[in-house]
Amino acid sequence: MQTALKNQKSLLKIIPLLLTLLLNHSLNAQEVYDLSRVIITGLEQNFSVIIARNREEIAENNATRGNAGFLPTVTTTNRFGGNITSTTQNRNDGSQTSTSGVHNTTGTAAVNLDMPLFRGFSIQATWQRLNELKQIGELNTQMAMENLVGRIVSEYYYHIQQLNLYNNMRYAVELSRERARIDEERYLLGASSKLELLQSIVYLNADSSRLARQNEAILESAVRLKSLMALENLEEVIVLMDSAIVYNPKLFYEELLESTLEYNTGLQIARRNHVISELDYKIIASRAYPYLVLQSGYNYSYRGYGSGTVSDYGAISLNNQQTRVFNYGVTLGMDIFSGFNRRRERTNALIDVENRVYQLQEVEQDVKADLLTMYYAYENNLRLVQMEEQNLGVARENLEIALERYRLGALSGIELREVQKSLLDAEERLISIKFQTKLAEISLLQISGRIMEYV
Repeated sequence: MQTALKNQKSLLKIIPLLLTLLLNHSLNAQEVYDLSRVIITGLEQNFSVIIARNREEIAENNATRGNAGFLPTVTTTNRFGGNITSTTQNRNDGSQTSTSGVHNTTGTAAVNLDMPLFRGFSIQATWQRLNELKQIGELNTQMAMENLVGRIVSEYYYHIQQLNLYNNMRYAVELSRERARIDEERYLLGASSKLELLQSIVYLNADSSRLARQNEAILESAVRLKSLMALENLEEVIVLMDSAIVYNPKLFYEELLESTLEYNTGLQIARRNHVISELDYKIIASRAYPYLVLQSGYNYSYRGYGSGTVSDYGAISLNNQQTRVFNYGVTLGMDIFSGFNRRRERTNALIDVENRVYQLQEVEQDVKADLLTMYYAYENNLRLVQMEEQNLGVARENLEIALERYRLGALSGIELREVQKSLLDAEERLISIKFQTKLAEISLLQISGRIMEYV
């Protein structure tokens, strides 16, 4: 019986060691990632950010004066061709003239220029609209980067939370192993029953099982973090420089609100969309104005005749003919009536401007509400951290006393387990509330447009 118990205890000692070795496999061969490096790697390689940058580049390419209509358009048309003609001519005197296989050739070349001089200010409004879309493209990229940074920082500290929980559970295994050792000694001395020894072994097995499951949670978190960084080898073991959750306890609501109203990306996009709706109205309203277009062109034509023709005076007429024409002009026009469609379009554009105003107000209200709600959570979490730190100190002192009483036989196994569980629960609550405080901090900085401070 004694040998079997020793073998079982030896096996239980090996389990945490194997889990630790699995968790720390190949650490010496890997580079250490701090938070800044994780973020920079993600910003450089993450696919969503790359897509956002490409869309921004498209918007930038569209913001040209030519696309707005400031520049003229120049077109050219060129053609070369010919025909083969057979002709029979019958005269009044009964004579006949026939020609066959006469090859005539023609060629034309033309260059035309159209230059808009005035289109009711629509060209200027279109130019402004393209630049606003360019700015929105930049803001969309910025939002994609901010969202990614927020996810990376959250996952980074979630991974640290899981590591801390793992250490806490490993401590629970050590406590359970110490209790099993005490119970074995007491059993061998006849001071306790076999039931108490078996119960302590059950507790040790349960804690070891929880430790194994926690190791799985760590590996899953590491995979998500590597996926956010878009690492090519997701099986690579990463090592984080930080081992504790550190949060900023000095965030002030007034400063955050001021920063939010000025730098919040979603709010800036809503403002740009409002400006675009006003420009769309100007473009539609400009259709009621007259338009003025400068037009110019140069045309060259060539016609070659396969045979000359005899004129009334008996002379051979043309062998070939070349024509050069330069034309120019100004076109002034105006759409007088379009079946009331312009009025309908202006009315709808005004409604869209009004909707954009309401959308801007809605976004601003939602952002303020999110900021205030998250700040309440942030303040409450700060108070909870202090409370849980005090509880943890009391729980540790209580466990020391309980272990000493258990060694002396003045405390039952169930009571010791309750004290041990209280300590472990206090540790987990403190780790959890620190992580929740960090999440609140991340959300506050993201709402206020300050999330890039983590880089």
